[in-house]
Amino acid sequence: MGAYLVRRFGLMLLTLFGISVIIFVLLRLVPGDIVDILFDSAGMVNPAEKLKIQQDLGLDKPIPVQYAAWIGGLMHGDLGYSYVSEKPTLSEILPRLPITAKLAGMALGFAVLIGVPLGVISAVRQNSWVDHVLRVISLAGLSMPSFWLGLLILMGFVAAFGTLPIYTEPPKTMLDGFLLLAVPAAAVGFRSSALVMRLTRSSMLEVLRQDYIRTARAKGASPGAVNFNHALRNAMLPVVTVIGIEAAFLIGGLIVTETVFNIPGVARFLVEAIRWRDYPIVQNLVMFIAVVVVVMNFLVDMLYAVLDPRIKYSD
Repeated sequence: MGAYLVRRFGLMLLTLFGISVIIFVLLRLVPGDIVDILFDSAGMVNPAEKLKIQQDLGLDKPIPVQYAAWIGGLMHGDLGYSYVSEKPTLSEILPRLPITAKLAGMALGFAVLIGVPLGVISAVRQNSWVDHVLRVISLAGLSMPSFWLGLLILMGFVAAFGTLPIYTEPPKTMLDGFLLLAVPAAAVGFRSSALVMRLTRSSMLEVLRQDYIRTARAKGASPGAVNFNHALRNAMLPVVTVIGIEAAFLIGGLIVTETVFNIPGVARFLVEAIRWRDYPIVQNLVMFIAVVVVVMNFLVDMLYAVLDPRIKYSD
């Protein structure tokens, strides 16, 4: 187990290194930088002033030197300064992280709490009217973009109640925060719940056809014990994989939802930073999302051994 963990951590570091190089190089390959944008928006072309700003920001240095400075700063906890606000990158990102984390966590919780039970019911009641209704709902969830569903929810709430809580200032209580994020979380989680439900159904149907399930029924085990104790646990491996992928995706995949519901999270902030070519913000945010994806994949692999005793990570 120890040797496996060492190899896995080494692979994680190698993956993050490759991602960091790709992030850095691709940003520099995009035409224009923040200096060009500032001068174009002001209608000014003064080569001397432009060169001075590029020197102050370090954009005149070779790309390998800029990359080494960024990685060296990361090692020391120095993420640099935002080109736009001229504030430390860390102070710009940290206040937005909890907002996006709460929204993603609520959306994932909605997806799991709705998707897994409905997937089990759909599998147990295969080809019944309940199964057909749930399959139609899951197809609808996979077909509807979350931002479009969010707009429908907004219009529906306004038409029914005349108002809808919008994120205009930080909530004062936990209940206020829950109410502010519940609707956008449900809009995002509906698609994820549909995916989880369909995968749970197909995995459960495969397990329910196994010989040991028929043996458990023949021994007089109750339907609840068969479906949940024997079938669901063995059907959860592919479901856990998808849940882990969705958890990582939600951190960076909330761009449109945060914009629609006026939520000041990191996904919306990332789009603004890309528009202004704010390299320190973009580099560190994308790197953070990459770390989340890599860590979630690692946790899912570790969870496999907990769910299935047959899986062993040998040295």
